Amino acid sequence: MTILTDAQLAAAQKRIVAVLSFGQILGGIAFGATVSLGALLAADLSGDDALSGLATASVTLGAAAAAIPLGRAAGRWGRRFSLTAGNLFALFGVMVVVGAASLRSFPLLLVGIIMIGAGNAGNLQSRFAATDLASPKHRGRDLSVVVWSTTIGAVAAPLMLTPGEQLGALIGMPPLTGSYLFSFVAQAAALTLYLVALRPDPLLTAQARARDAGSGPALDAGIDRPWVARYAMFAVAGSHVVMASVMAMTPIHLSHMVHAQHGASTSTTDVTALVGVTIALHVGGMYALSPLFGILADRWGRVRTILLGQALLAASLLFAIFVSGEAWGVIVALTLLGLGWSAATVAGATLLTEVTPVGARARRQGLSDSIMSLSAATAAALAGVVLSGFGYAGLAIAESVFVIAIVALTPFAVRRIRASRSA
Repeated sequence: MTILTDAQLAAAQKRIVAVLSFGQILGGIAFGATVSLGALLAADLSGDDALSGLATASVTLGAAAAAIPLGRAAGRWGRRFSLTAGNLFALFGVMVVVGAASLRSFPLLLVGIIMIGAGNAGNLQSRFAATDLASPKHRGRDLSVVVWSTTIGAVAAPLMLTPGEQLGALIGMPPLTGSYLFSFVAQAAALTLYLVALRPDPLLTAQARARDAGSGPALDAGIDRPWVARYAMFAVAGSHVVMASVMAMTPIHLSHMVHAQHGASTSTTDVTALVGVTIALHVGGMYALSPLFGILADRWGRVRTILLGQALLAASLLFAIFVSGEAWGVIVALTLLGLGWSAATVAGATLLTEVTPVGARARRQGLSDSIMSLSAATAAALAGVVLSGFGYAGLAIAESVFVIAIVALTPFAVRRIRASRSA
């Protein structure tokens, strides 16, 4: 592989970030239907609200199962291979979900959602791909730009629920599956984009530069700080558990709330409209301000930005505890939930990258994503049981344990960072 000059590297990085950003727009459209409709489909096909959490559990389980293999594949064959492999998983998953709804098969639905989750593991790697060739002082910014790009597709996807239902009904698709038409087209477009335009491959180029004796400071090989890396993984995973658990149960909570307020006259469209708006604002919180959090992570510090994320998550949980009986309270809670997740994820992923040498990054990043997804899958599966037994407020109280744990561990990570800098 030809080693790029610093000028060529900067130009390549701009192009790679642009390609990854556009791919994330398409990925957001593709993934949004599962986020919005998975719990409703699971409750409908299973006939039991307590099993609705298995939808989010399945999507995160699929991401957990695929994260490490895709990370290792990226380390060996590059980001282009792992991203397109994820797209293929998701494409097949969409078809299986629609088939499951048609056959009224709950187990088959979970299989399809697991495959979509495996595809999302590839999407998650896009944020790390943005850091492969980034200079250290802009690492958080470049990562956050790619995360932000998901806003467009992810916010649009929940708002497509009603048009998707109408379009699906016209062509005879099962209820609650029409939006998956948009998902399929978007995933196919993203696959084509990565195959054609993600050149040079960012990770393979970074590895080549790290092996080259004259690579210079533009792309540091990195000093290994495993204890700090573990803290970063826990901060990302814990924040994701809080977000996934509360978000997964929000459609069910809103459905119950709407039916309680309007009785038997409530239509499916009434529920999906409220769910669509709420999830759209939540996903907007997850991605819209990520560039701000990336800049804060670069200038203010990675750990401080992680703590900002925990403060926002705590505020979200307070709204969920005390104002969960009002639609506006749930909307505020979900928006803050997205913002807290964004700050913690951007800063945590950036911290993990910079405390890991280039040669180990893809493997450790895959491990982080796997832990994050597996933890969230377990929590989301239990969230339906907690919701049924203790209500929405009870679920929020339970999730506050993770916020407290992340804050409590922060001083230990700060001491490790200071010790490694002074060594």
